Amino acid sequence: MQEGTDTDADTGTEPGKNKGEARARGASASARATVETRLSRRFQVYMVVEGLLVGLAGGAVVTLYRMALSGAEGALRLATEAVRQTPALVAIWVLAALLVCAIVSRLMLWEPNTQGSGIPQVDAEVMGSLDMPWHRVIAGKFVEGTLCCLGGLSLGREGPSVQLGAMAGKAVSRAIGRGRGEERLLVTCGAASGMSAAFNAPLTGVLFALEEIHREFSAPLLISVMAAAVSSDFLVSQVLGVQPVLQFVFAKDLPHGFYPYVIALGLFCGLAGVAHNRGMFACSERLFSRISRHVPFARLAIPFALASVAAFAWPELTCGGDEIVRAIMRPGVMPIATVAALLVGKYVLTTISFGSGAPGGTLFPLCVMGALVGYLFADGATLATGLPTEFIPNFLVLGIAGLFASVVRAPVTAVVLAFELTGSLDALLSVSIVSIISYVTANLTQTDPFYEHLVGNLLDSIRKTKVFNAEKSDASGEKALHTVTVGADSAVDGLTLADIDWPRGVRVVLVTRAGADITPTGDTRLMALDEVILMTDAATDDDGFLRARQMLAGSLDGGWEPRSSRIRAALSVLASKSKGGDRS
Repeated sequence: MQEGTDTDADTGTEPGKNKGEARARGASASARATVETRLSRRFQVYMVVEGLLVGLAGGAVVTLYRMALSGAEGALRLATEAVRQTPALVAIWVLAALLVCAIVSRLMLWEPNTQGSGIPQVDAEVMGSLDMPWHRVIAGKFVEGTLCCLGGLSLGREGPSVQLGAMAGKAVSRAIGRGRGEERLLVTCGAASGMSAAFNAPLTGVLFALEEIHREFSAPLLISVMAAAVSSDFLVSQVLGVQPVLQFVFAKDLPHGFYPYVIALGLFCGLAGVAHNRGMFACSERLFSRISRHVPFARLAIPFALASVAAFAWPELTCGGDEIVRAIMRPGVMPIATVAALLVGKYVLTTISFGSGAPGGTLFPLCVMGALVGYLFADGATLATGLPTEFIPNFLVLGIAGLFASVVRAPVTAVVLAFELTGSLDALLSVSIVSIISYVTANLTQTDPFYEHLVGNLLDSIRKTKVFNAEKSDASGEKALHTVTVGADSAVDGLTLADIDWPRGVRVVLVTRAGADITPTGDTRLMALDEVILMTDAATDDDGFLRARQMLAGSLDGGWEPRSSRIRAALSVLASKSKGGDRS
C-alpha cells in the first residue's frame, strides 16, 4: 500500500472504492424500484387519480383567471365610455394607465418567470432546465394578466392559462410528495388542463400538451393528461358554460370542387405564419432589446400607451380579440379593406405587446388573426372568382387551423382545435389539407416555430445558471424515465447494447419486445419496434435523452433535431460540456 492512501479499517480496501460501489448498488436498486413502479398497473391508476386532481386544481385556477379577465375587460369598456362622456377624466385615465404599468413591472421584477406567455417556461420546466416557484408564479401571473387586460394590451388568456395550470400541477406534485421525474408528468397534465379550460376544448388541451410541451407519448402520460384535461373542462363548464370560447357554425359544408381554394389558403396561411413569426422575433430581439434602462417599465410603457389610445380610437384591437370575433360573426359581409385593416392593426398591437415581454399570451390573438386571414382570403376570392359568400364561415375556421399550424408547427393540434370549434367532423378533410400545406410551407422557409424559438431564447439566457449546468447533474439522486421505440431501419437496429455509443448519463433499464420484458445486458440486441425505457438524471436530462432518441429513431426521422436554431445552439453547448465531463 502506498504511503498516504487511507484504507477502510475493517476490510483494508480503499474507502473511495467502497463508497463508489455502494453508490452504484444504490443507484441500481433505485433504478429497479423505479422501473417496477413505472410499469405497475397500480402506478397507472395513481397517475389517473393524480391527473384528475391536477385537472381540478388547474381548472379552478384558470376558471378564476377567466372570470377576472372578463371583469377587467368589462371595466375597461366602462372606463373608456365614462372618459368619452367626460373628457376631463383623461388625466385620471393616463395616471391609471401609468399606475397599472408600474404595478405589472414591479410584479415582473418580483417573479421574472411570469413574463411573456408562460409556455416557454413550462417547456423548460418539463425539460428539467427550470424550476419555477409555483406559488409565486401563480400569484404573479394571475394579477399581471388581469392588469394587462385592464390596460387593454392585445394579449390572450391561453398562454398564461397553460402556465397557471402547469404550476397547479406542480403544486399537487409537491403536496403529495412526488419526485422530480413524476413531477414533470404532472406539470404536463397541468398544462393540458390549462389549455382545456382556456378554450373549453379538452382534446385540444391533450394534443397541445403532448405535441408542444412534452413531445413524448406513453400510456401513463396519455391517460393522466386526458384525465386532467377532461376534469378541468368539466369544472370550467359547470361555472362558465359548455360553449367553446370560439364557436363557428357552417351554413353549408364546403364541396370538393372548391378544394383548390383550400390548397391556395394553405399556402397563404403558411406564408402569413412565417411573416407572423419573423415580425414578432424581430420586434422582441431587435427593437425592444435596445431598451436597457428602467426595464421592464420602459418597455411596458410602449404597449400600455398604444393600448390606451386604441381603447378610444379602435377598441376592437384591444384585449384578446373578442370584439373582432363578434364583428366578423355578424350577418353580412365585411368590406375587404376593413378586414385587412383589422388584421394589420391586431397584428401590430399584438406584436408590440408581446415584444415588450408583457405577461400575456398570443394564442387567442393568433386564432383571431387566423379567422381574419381566412376572411380576407374568402373575401378576395368572392370578389375575384365569385366564391359564394355562404362559405365564408368555413374559411374562418380553415384560417385558424392554417395559421396555427404554420406559427406553432403543431398541425395535429390545429386539426383538433378546428373540430372542437365547430363540433363537426364534416370539415376534417379540408382542415387537414390546409394544416398540412401550411405546416410544410412554413417549414420550407426555415423559419423557427414560434414557441421553440422562445424556448431557445430562454435556454440561452439560463444556460450558465446552476439549473442548466450539465456538470451539476450528478448532484441529483432523482431519475427520469423515457420510453422510446426503435424505429424501422434505425441506426441501432441489430446492434447490441454494448456496441452502441450511448450519450453520457443515459442508461437502458428495460427492453420490451412483443409484450415481453427483457432485462438488458451488454449482449442484448435491439430490434425494430422494441420499446426501450431509458433512465436519465432528472435534473438535467434533456440533452442526453434528445440524442438517445435521435439514435433510436427510424430512417424517416433519424436525422431529427430540434426545429429551433436557438435550441440547437443551446444543446450544442450542453454537448460540449458533456464531452468535457467525460474527459475529466
